[in-house]
Amino acid sequence: MAKPLEFTPRTPTPQEKLQAEVGDSTDALLEGLYLLRQLHEHGVLDVLGKTVRGGEGLIASLLHITGGESGTTLLRNATELGKTLAALDPREVSVLGHAVTTGVSEGARHVAQGRGVGLGELMGLLRDRDVQVALGAIFAVLKGAGRALREANGDVARTANQAEVGR
Repeated sequence: MAKPLEFTPRTPTPQEKLQAEVGDSTDALLEGLYLLRQLHEHGVLDVLGKTVRGGEGLIASLLHITGGESGTTLLRNATELGKTLAALDPREVSVLGHAVTTGVSEGARHVAQGRGVGLGELMGLLRDRDVQVALGAIFAVLKGAGRALREANGDVARTANQAEVGR
């Protein structure tokens, strides 16, 4: 009688496995290589590498990427925005942010109902305590912005109404 042959297939080598995977993923690899080339050409890979290595030379690389007049303007504006945000009191920003969110929700409900405001209702709203507080806050923001704009222009003389309120 014949004996069955014992056959165990040879396990593929790591190189053969890689070759099979590369064949299956050709399109994805080509797209990935294109993206990698673009990142390299624009200096993004250099910045990412320096970030991972601890940031040595990172600022110089970022300045090189953002080089030119527009990059300098961008950095200056970002710096000024950072200074402005750092000067704001987080509690005050939280209160005003919540007020704006609530106001936007109220406005959206008003629009969804399709209601307008007539002259009579407007006069009644001016007596509403919530409207008075909101208008006071808006006018205070405008007053503060106006004062800062005047001071930025070198105009520090008091106007008559400022002396009346003791400012």
